[in-house]
Amino acid sequence: MPRAALVGGGVVAAGAVALTIGLWPAGPGGAGQGEGGRGDSKAPTASASDPHPEDRPPKDRPKPTSSTAYALSKPPSTIPAVREHTPARGPGWRPDGKARVVVGDPGLRDEARLLARELRLRYGGEARPRSGDVHLDLTGDWPPDGTGRRAGDGTRPGPATGGPGTGTGRDTGGDTGTGVGLDTGTGPGRDTGTGTGTGRDTGGDTGTGTGRVGGGAEAGRGPGEGPEAYTLVVKDRVVRITAPTQAGVFHGTRTLKQSVRADGTVPEGVVRDAPAKPRRGFMLDMARKHFSADWIERRIEELGDLKYNELGLHFSDDQAFRIASESHPEVVSADHLTKAQVRRIVDLAASRHITVVPEIDSPGHLGAVLKAHPDLRLRNTRGAVTPGAVDIGNPKAARIVDELLREYAELFPGGRWHIGADEYQALVVRDPEASYPRLAAAARDRLGPGATIQDLATRWLNDRARAVGPARDVRAWNDGFFRGGTVAADDDIEVAYWTGKEIGARDPAEYLREGRDVLNYNDEFLYYVLGEPNDFAYPTGRRIYEQWTPRVLRGTTPVPAAYDGQILGGSFAVWCDLAGAQTQDEVARGIGMPLRATAQKLWDAREPSRSWADFERLAARLDG
Repeated sequence: MPRAALVGGGVVAAGAVALTIGLWPAGPGGAGQGEGGRGDSKAPTASASDPHPEDRPPKDRPKPTSSTAYALSKPPSTIPAVREHTPARGPGWRPDGKARVVVGDPGLRDEARLLARELRLRYGGEARPRSGDVHLDLTGDWPPDGTGRRAGDGTRPGPATGGPGTGTGRDTGGDTGTGVGLDTGTGPGRDTGTGTGTGRDTGGDTGTGTGRVGGGAEAGRGPGEGPEAYTLVVKDRVVRITAPTQAGVFHGTRTLKQSVRADGTVPEGVVRDAPAKPRRGFMLDMARKHFSADWIERRIEELGDLKYNELGLHFSDDQAFRIASESHPEVVSADHLTKAQVRRIVDLAASRHITVVPEIDSPGHLGAVLKAHPDLRLRNTRGAVTPGAVDIGNPKAARIVDELLREYAELFPGGRWHIGADEYQALVVRDPEASYPRLAAAARDRLGPGATIQDLATRWLNDRARAVGPARDVRAWNDGFFRGGTVAADDDIEVAYWTGKEIGARDPAEYLREGRDVLNYNDEFLYYVLGEPNDFAYPTGRRIYEQWTPRVLRGTTPVPAAYDGQILGGSFAVWCDLAGAQTQDEVARGIGMPLRATAQKLWDAREPSRSWADFERLAARLDG
């Protein structure tokens, strides 16, 4: 393999073979010029007004002339930057009126039609590509052992002791793949010993998968590996995008779209690309502030172009409950989304290979539910109501929350769920047992004489995770996991790490040493809190771009590199504590560059090759 050098946000391999036939004059950004444009070489014979001379009768075709020299191409201009580009000499590719998007697999029809619509090309269906076309195809080589094309990659491990684990393999989309659900992948257990378990990767397709060590199956892979990897080849005036999954092909189409948007062309050569992290998310607090369905749909389109694959919807909190409910209509707020609107959101997200991750936070942050059910409010020893907290000693509380969780299981079919568990007010006081003696008694009655309120809260966490169902990846906020106790959180509940400000705060490395998978929601970098209360400041794209990586879980200090594989990715979050501080449009503008910077660092955590100023200029070109 040729040696590689880091150039323009991607790895550029030296020693590429020169291509000597040019078919159009280079415009702005053509191969070898600017971001991959052609230099001052002799103009080719065929002109842009005759882009398909091969379609003319042989006697009318132009005669070959002397070969044209092209400058070595540069990587395409994209956010996030491609991780590896092998340059070549040639004219590159640009859309024209006769170009088509064709597929080699009928499962790629939607991706092809979307790209054709965006670039104003024709959709050509299943066909062999001709000069000027874009060809999309599946390689059929994932997982690596060849057990199924759209299979999961095995990111659901056996438990820490190495016993068997089960789960459903999933990729980044919402469509059913060709594999058989609940087939068993094989691989090491999470920490000690070995185990078998059905894998997941990053989305919703069912299939088989291979187990993993330490949770981060994607993290150590190169740019040409993994279920979301793709290869984009520009040669002989044809673009070929291939990948093992539909999600990978989709990411390749985003690279093509962005390159055309930025430079009018796609440079000659080969892109091999894949994300460093399998979870790349944006979370929206739509409980405290109502966001319209149209606004959310516009964000999904933006997220898809930036190669995000998760959208978190925090739709229940103390202030409001924002999605219609048949099981408990009494809890729903006046301003809310209908289920039809949510289904449209979920479908649009699936078309962009984005999994929607719902969150009903409990046992805290349930004020909207408790407003309709005041008998479930938690009271302290003086009889005072504890805001937002449900009485977890009351069986009716668990029944109502589980009924809501199960109702929305059909509405959100993706393979992930957030169950909250943060800031339960009974556990933020110095002596919970003294302040809440009834809860303490319930803990002892149910869990044994040595049990505490912490144990009762952990049992609540585990029970809600089981109510969501075993076929989903479940996450909870880090302050819902506790040190010690007689009850431990289930091994496979992922940690959504956001802060270290809680009483008895645990260092992020504690969760990682336990073998847990962690998602990065670092409130120092990734929290956009409306109104900037409690010393929060609006995050800047530059600070994320220059100082944050997925290993920086708390504050500004990264955890040791040995834990990188357990950090599945991260999520940029909008919280609406002071809902009136910004309008929807102001939020969209405010998060624009932070979202782009986060996308870059989740796709490739290495130090970017572009300066921040160059990154900003590229973002302006892509948005212009």
